[in-house]
Amino acid sequence: MKEKTLRSIFSHLPTEQELLGRIEEREDLREIFDTWTDEQQQEYLDRCTGKKGFNILYDAYFKEVMNPEYDSSRLESLLEVVIGERVRILKLLPNDSVRLEDENTLLVTDIIVELADGSIANVEVQKIGYRFTGPCYSCYLADMMLRQYKRIRARKKKGFSYGDIKKVYLIVLYETSPRALRTMPDTYLHRSRHVFDTGLDMDLLQRCVLVPLDIFKETMQNKPIRTLLEAWLTFLGEDSPQRLTELFKAFPQFIAMYETLYGMNKDMVSAMGFFSEELRIMDRNTVKYMIDEMDDEIKRLEEVKNQLEGEKLQWESERAQLEAQSIQYQTQIAELLAEVQRLKVNQP
Repeated sequence: MKEKTLRSIFSHLPTEQELLGRIEEREDLREIFDTWTDEQQQEYLDRCTGKKGFNILYDAYFKEVMNPEYDSSRLESLLEVVIGERVRILKLLPNDSVRLEDENTLLVTDIIVELADGSIANVEVQKIGYRFTGPCYSCYLADMMLRQYKRIRARKKKGFSYGDIKKVYLIVLYETSPRALRTMPDTYLHRSRHVFDTGLDMDLLQRCVLVPLDIFKETMQNKPIRTLLEAWLTFLGEDSPQRLTELFKAFPQFIAMYETLYGMNKDMVSAMGFFSEELRIMDRNTVKYMIDEMDDEIKRLEEVKNQLEGEKLQWESERAQLEAQSIQYQTQIAELLAEVQRLKVNQP
């Protein structure tokens, strides 16, 4: 059976031989290409020739497609399906994150926008989910809310009112979801809001939306792409030519977005530089992931060790009790034997 490629949609894509020829013609391209392993070289060739799709979650690709200054309708469409409300982007905001260094290690990219109603939305991509996910996101949402408060307070001065404060959204797209989300293997969209157990109607404004794309892919295996939400998550998380072709036929508006990425390949020095940076980020994230996994394993082994030590102490205590009982029984037996001997001697 003929191998499925994206050239059925994008007929202008080069063949592998043509692309290798272009690389061989230029020393600067050969130098970059030769720094990659055989597997990495093939990965790059497959992406450029349509044998494999792009990793949309990579910083350069994600921002090229989703930058609201280029075309705000794309990010608006994504926000609407994941938030579940109509939105309109007013402007792109600067990123003045206060994240710790190890948190930034796992963060691939983020885009912060102000919406028409004054709300703030931060869309971020993580290759690997943070540990202590809940506490981390609580801090980020609090930081977003505080920065909004300071900005409005400084602008309005005497006319400030808490009614001027609007919602803040944190939307997280995972390539590899954290363990907490993997406990729900059939759910790929989690929306949060603060509620009171009495039913009190008071909105505390903070929203968090978690989207585990790996779980989405598992859930959607062999299923048709029917909704716009499914289309967006397929676009962001799939690199299979077969699956992407299905997407483009069902939702042709995504073809132009993908064409944007192929347009980046016209400057091959930049495109290969982007790919090298992606490889570096992947290596960095893999190391971080392995360290976190090892930390978890060490913690688990320490818990097992503490449990065994506790069981050992309990066993030693029980053994000491049994030894004391044994001595007591031996004393009683000796006393009984002595009494029996005395009775025999005194027997008429």
